[in-house]
Amino acid sequence: MKIIIAGAGEVGFHLAKLLSYESQEITLIDSDKESLTYANNHLDIRVIKGDATSIAVLKDARINTAELFIAVTSSETTNITASVLAKQLGAKRTIARISNAEFIDQKEEVGFSKFGIDELISPESLAASEIELLLNQYAFNDSYEFEDGALTMLSLRLSRTAAFVDKTVKEAAEAFSELHFVPIAIQRFGTQYTIIPRGDTQFKEGDKVVFITSKGGDQELFELSGKVKTEVKNVMILGGGKIGFQTTKSLCVGKFKVKLIEKDKKNAFDLADELPNALIINGDGRNVELLEEENIDSMDAFISVTGNSETNIMSCLVAKSRGVKKTIALVENMDYFQLSQSIGIDTLINKKLLAANNIFRYIRKGEVVAMTKLNNMNAEMLEFVVNSNSKICNKLIKDLDFPRAAIIGGVIRHGEGLIPLGSFKISEGDRVVVCFLPRVIAEVEKFFY
Repeated sequence: MKIIIAGAGEVGFHLAKLLSYESQEITLIDSDKESLTYANNHLDIRVIKGDATSIAVLKDARINTAELFIAVTSSETTNITASVLAKQLGAKRTIARISNAEFIDQKEEVGFSKFGIDELISPESLAASEIELLLNQYAFNDSYEFEDGALTMLSLRLSRTAAFVDKTVKEAAEAFSELHFVPIAIQRFGTQYTIIPRGDTQFKEGDKVVFITSKGGDQELFELSGKVKTEVKNVMILGGGKIGFQTTKSLCVGKFKVKLIEKDKKNAFDLADELPNALIINGDGRNVELLEEENIDSMDAFISVTGNSETNIMSCLVAKSRGVKKTIALVENMDYFQLSQSIGIDTLINKKLLAANNIFRYIRKGEVVAMTKLNNMNAEMLEFVVNSNSKICNKLIKDLDFPRAAIIGGVIRHGEGLIPLGSFKISEGDRVVVCFLPRVIAEVEKFFY
């Protein structure tokens, strides 16, 4: 597939890096020479220095032969303009990164597709949605919903009191045969090695385990995990930028009581007008005395989404030291993901990684409708739609010669999430969720052509 990416920042570079591993034909456009030089030295791709809104530059990139054009520069205007031009010049599909969430909310009414933009991606909106989902799944470190929750991906670290510690996957399945969840990936404590579990794989204390659950499975999993149930109700958010605003707005609609701390006085007053159901506090969230005055020790969750990664990490550590059960920090540097568990923060999120993962599903072969990369783990999840010509169609799972580094975690049939066993038969129209290590993606995709 020929793909042109406009923007060599973290989102663009991350996408180019993922795609270059799969031998896609990638062209990266950016006006910053230093960013392009770094990408050219580290990736097997073509780079072009220039403005992505220049028709000459787009023609030089052979836009007329591009199957996908992705505009992910830091400028919303540039992304929209470049995508419109790319479509007019022959690109089959276009995706634009935007920061104004209104565009996504009103995209049908405005009709962006008429202009030539097929998809809009807002990293800020994705981050806000991710935070809300994590709070609703309070016991878990990571979560992702397929088909509005028909299936949900959840991860947790096993304590010694978890019911299935020291059992193999097969033994756990026999002991809890009526349950609605299945393990799809395991990371051993203290390692970065990802295991796709089989029947003889043993659960160990300290393992980070990713599960797929159908309806009700999250509660069952929680009860067996050995964790103490704590409902999240009182939430403190540090940072009143776009993510902080959108998160507060979403949470106030639900069951949450939110305190939002914003350093800038004018912005704090504006937020107070726009968010009447939240308590807006003008102050420096790095000030421990301020946090204590605002009763941080009575908070169920602390979310730090300022523009400074180090501030977010340190403030979450302060919150953790004051007994806050759930902490979430926004980080810009993807390398920080390796630190989340070791330094004691429950979840780190990166809006650029969320955007890249969201875009990435449009590149996959077969009919892919959802995609996510597991945080801190070398594994991905894809949701495929099975058609009548798919190799997997009308086959029992146990009869498939599926790669050992991949596992079918769940199936959505007629809107209902199912946890399939070996005797389950895949049918046309099924939506199949697969977890796999990157090295076997080509083998997995062949089952869904």
